[in-house]
Amino acid sequence: MDFSLNEEQKMMIDTVGRFIAEECKPLEDELEAHGALDPAKAQALHAKSKALGLYALNMPAELGGGGLSVLDRILCEEQFGHTSDYLIRRAFGNVYEPLLHCKGPQVERWLKPTVEGLRTCAIAITEPGAGSDAAGIKTNAKKTDAGWVLNGSKHFISDGEWSDFFLVSAKTGEKEISMFMVDKGLAGFTVGKDQKMMGLRGTPHLELFFDNVALEDAALLGEVGQGFKLAMGALNVVRLAQVGARAVGKASHVCELMVGYANDRKQFNTRIGDFQMVQQQIADSVIEINAARWMVYHAAWMMDQGLDAREQVAMVKVHAAETLGRVVDRAVQIFGGMGFCKELAIERYYRDARIYRIFDGTSEIHRGVIAKSTLKKGAALFDVNR
Repeated sequence: MDFSLNEEQKMMIDTVGRFIAEECKPLEDELEAHGALDPAKAQALHAKSKALGLYALNMPAELGGGGLSVLDRILCEEQFGHTSDYLIRRAFGNVYEPLLHCKGPQVERWLKPTVEGLRTCAIAITEPGAGSDAAGIKTNAKKTDAGWVLNGSKHFISDGEWSDFFLVSAKTGEKEISMFMVDKGLAGFTVGKDQKMMGLRGTPHLELFFDNVALEDAALLGEVGQGFKLAMGALNVVRLAQVGARAVGKASHVCELMVGYANDRKQFNTRIGDFQMVQQQIADSVIEINAARWMVYHAAWMMDQGLDAREQVAMVKVHAAETLGRVVDRAVQIFGGMGFCKELAIERYYRDARIYRIFDGTSEIHRGVIAKSTLKKGAALFDVNR
């Protein structure tokens, strides 16, 4: 096994890291203070990223994307974790893999413009009565002579404010779910309130309502009945990249701040980093971050090999999310009263970290997946060579 990064990977990490430090970091305080960014600044950030070839890194190169392997994307996503969710979305895009199932006229209408950053889409799966239970949705689409009629609602839809179309999961039969590309502005399609969150300042989480929305046949993504598979495939990648890798990146960033403060802050004429109880918190953080990082890399490697990594991704989702929570909690403790003040970013990281254990499948759901797979397959589940 070779654990080293090649020169191209090192250069890629350096490029993304510098972009975040120079272009994203200076915008964080404004975003946190106002809950939004000047549209001109957001557009400039978007344009700079595209000019460097950093937009839609997960999409094939022949479509205008970055053409990265899963592992290479994960290396970038870890860097993304060093800045705010809103800025990641504006700078690097959020192009969902199910769009690769576009065919014929769909490619020019929905896929290519999204990869090129000319259109923005969001994925709409979650409903008031169907969060972790993605199969329990009530939104439905009925077949008609002209296409489909969509009825139902979604909520907590990230990117909903600035997206101009949505990948919507809907029941097309008693036990059948399909996915549709639904353009904003269609008759009967209304956008509801933005659900204000504890963290993730600036990222909207909207309600969507569909009241007899007429869809043409071309709006169907993939095949009838393929929607649940497309949704789960998308969520699997999101769990690894946008949760697992970003949690590792965010925890690493917080740990760097914690170490810097422990080296500078003095109490009783002694650096607090020389106190054993502070050292234990730092050591535990470093151990857990590195364990999470290698779990993420291993799952990404499995995906690149074409192996089934569902259980590994579930483990990543739990461990990386909970590691982030523990690390940022320790950081607040080490920073003391200043860690609880809005003047420092630690307070923001603490709020942002809490959602990682909830979105894209709660820790409890994923522990259930891991336990059931282990009881069925045995300890060999953890041995990739079996």
